Amino acid sequence: MKKFLILLLLPALLASCSLPRSYSSDFTPAPSFPADEPSAPAAYVPVNYSDVRGLWIPYLRFEDLLQGKSEAEFRTAVKSLVNDAASRSINTLYFHAHPNGDAYYDSALFPKGSFLDGSYDPLSIVLDEAHNAGISVHAWLNPLRLQTPEQMDEIPDSFITKQWSLQPELHYVEPVGGRWYLNPAYPEVRDLISNAAAEIVRNYPVDGIHIDDYFFPTTDPSFDQAAFAASGASDLAAWRRENVTRFVKGIYDAVKAENSSILFGISPQGNINADYSSQYADVRLWGGTPGYCDYILPQIYFGFKNETMPFERTLRQWEELTAGSSVSLIIGLAAYKLGKNDQWAGASGENEWIDDPDIIQRQISLVQSSSADGYALYE
Repeated sequence: MKKFLILLLLPALLASCSLPRSYSSDFTPAPSFPADEPSAPAAYVPVNYSDVRGLWIPYLRFEDLLQGKSEAEFRTAVKSLVNDAASRSINTLYFHAHPNGDAYYDSALFPKGSFLDGSYDPLSIVLDEAHNAGISVHAWLNPLRLQTPEQMDEIPDSFITKQWSLQPELHYVEPVGGRWYLNPAYPEVRDLISNAAAEIVRNYPVDGIHIDDYFFPTTDPSFDQAAFAASGASDLAAWRRENVTRFVKGIYDAVKAENSSILFGISPQGNINADYSSQYADVRLWGGTPGYCDYILPQIYFGFKNETMPFERTLRQWEELTAGSSVSLIIGLAAYKLGKNDQWAGASGENEWIDDPDIIQRQISLVQSSSADGYALYE
């Protein structure tokens, strides 16, 4: 089993979490300086675990956590969230720092998030409280998704995404389904995505950068037809996959350039064929080849009785995909489905999440007996 390595032993490690291991040998010793010259600041030493028990904190929870809340109220809410996570042996949080072309942190690149009424820094508070409890924090980014047109109108013209929205001839941003999206066909766009990750790693003691399955917003050829026509390529799907891989590689390289010990992880949807056909995500390349990500976290949001993608078979597919690579496999589990009808599971599986209250625990047990390095819950 491939294992994450930890770079720091915190004094308050969770008693129920597996102990992290140090790989401080990855660091190059700092050069000596004359006594009258300041030393270079030490790189942040991240906290990551060999047996991941993760939890996503999506922006969909920000209305309750953030909207109308003072800094003190938000900190109290985060403490409660962290204490609850620790009581369940959660050791990793994926905090939605950049969900819609905005920032729930101090950013020079993006406007502050719409749920943030105050001037405080949510990411900093989450990092403080989680690290105090020995919990790792990965800043979760949606690389391509931006604001709605109405929200974009309210953004100051000084932000580059706003400027691009006012210059449709550039095609750097395109409207899809009532929202703007970045077009990764252009180097300028990919640079912005890389800079977004670098800005966070440079300014915050995050333990990782994390992106999810919003790789491409549409299969409609019109989305990037101008760039495709200019490219000389003949296969639109392959060309799109190349463009997505370019920005994925750009994030990885940007993170490692800032601090080689910070992890970069990708959470694609669990259906591998759909990753390729609808989101142009080359998960076999990323999960099987060094240099694109440190971990891959597929969202296997299926029950055991799902007629198309049964959980165990899908888990084995991802084990095969990552076998022999240095990329760690973590499994995303759909705790949010508990007690609900699963309309896409087929007749045999549609009531499984209602009839089997132990389904998540059964899935965790199967993951723990597999070659995966842990799991993450979406609640």
